[in-house]
Amino acid sequence: MKRRVVITGMGIWSCLGTSLEAVRDALYQGRSGIIFSPERKKAGFRSALCADVPKADLKPYLDRNTRQLMPEEAQYAYMATRQALSQARLDQDYIDCHEVGLIYGNDSVAEATMTALDRFRQTGSTAACGGGAIFKSMNSTVTMNLACLFHLRGINLTASAACASGSQSIGLAWMLIRNGLQDCIVCGGAQEANMYSVAAFDGLMAFSTREDAPQRASRPFDRDRDGLVPGGGAATLVVESYEHAVRRGAPILAEIIGWGFSGNGDHISTPNISGPARSLELCFLNSGVSPHDIGYVNAHATSTRAGDGREAEAIHQVFGSYLVPVTSTKGQTGHEMWMAGASEAIYSILMMQNDFIAGSLNFDHPDEHTACVNVIPETTDTHFDMFLSNSFGFGGTNSTLIIGKVKK
Repeated sequence: MKRRVVITGMGIWSCLGTSLEAVRDALYQGRSGIIFSPERKKAGFRSALCADVPKADLKPYLDRNTRQLMPEEAQYAYMATRQALSQARLDQDYIDCHEVGLIYGNDSVAEATMTALDRFRQTGSTAACGGGAIFKSMNSTVTMNLACLFHLRGINLTASAACASGSQSIGLAWMLIRNGLQDCIVCGGAQEANMYSVAAFDGLMAFSTREDAPQRASRPFDRDRDGLVPGGGAATLVVESYEHAVRRGAPILAEIIGWGFSGNGDHISTPNISGPARSLELCFLNSGVSPHDIGYVNAHATSTRAGDGREAEAIHQVFGSYLVPVTSTKGQTGHEMWMAGASEAIYSILMMQNDFIAGSLNFDHPDEHTACVNVIPETTDTHFDMFLSNSFGFGGTNSTLIIGKVKK
């Protein structure tokens, strides 16, 4: 018998806010977190647009030696995880006496790696890298730090799957718990927000250049979209079996109904339609629900020409004549990359809890590829019990989650 899998805690560190309440309000109000960065323009960026992610202050919680081992994204993840554990009522005494796992999405540590290697090249000595450099520069730095800080002794795994990393972490947690291999897993995704992490993206001319109107720059599905805007931060969810949550007396926020995934097996950066469509189809197959059960789709749509159009066609292929409401919260946040799948799950749960769908910011006109889906341009007060969330990444890695309200 497969076990039911529920979400009992959430935490967020985002350009929309650093608490669930602040993020909920920003979503409802259609507030953008995108700014123009003079620092990036001076450094030589073609596009100086980015999300305005607050710096994390860990001094009240951790000593200096501990903080020295944590790059930017691990700091964001620590703050988000504190929130999630608190909401889930998982205190340290409980964690110390039980096996709690950790799966977190992360796919780069650019600034920490660059800093250590610059010191080495400048001095001609590897000793200049510093004692903590290796722990800050490994891709697994987030899980390594969180597992040690919170004494998590279950599975310890980094999901490194480009922009599907955060979603894959939730899906993997769902699979392990559903099959009885773990009772409780902390999962999520983190993305460093410094300019070095996205310099190569800017070199690919992947970013919007609408610098005169930063909050109008990220335009998922819109006819006049001209590229994405980079974001960052961290999002954490506590995921556990329904029985384990009930036994603990934990607050049950939502249930993970199903997970689907696929690989495009095609071009390394240009998406296709068949790969994303298979991810959706497998998610429906694994969940046992039908497209008509879905009240909202949180699309991956990053505001790129090819990506948005092909995702729209994949959604249309799977949903057919059913015009399910579709938005992309990236109109407000930009593309949060490795954290996006986790943060967008939280954004969608907040909407589901509060009976609204945040409008797809800056969607004014569809084009010939995006007109096939029902994109909601403005915040709409509406009730829904189940949503689908897409995350697609470079290399053709696709992940789809279906999450719903818990039925007793």
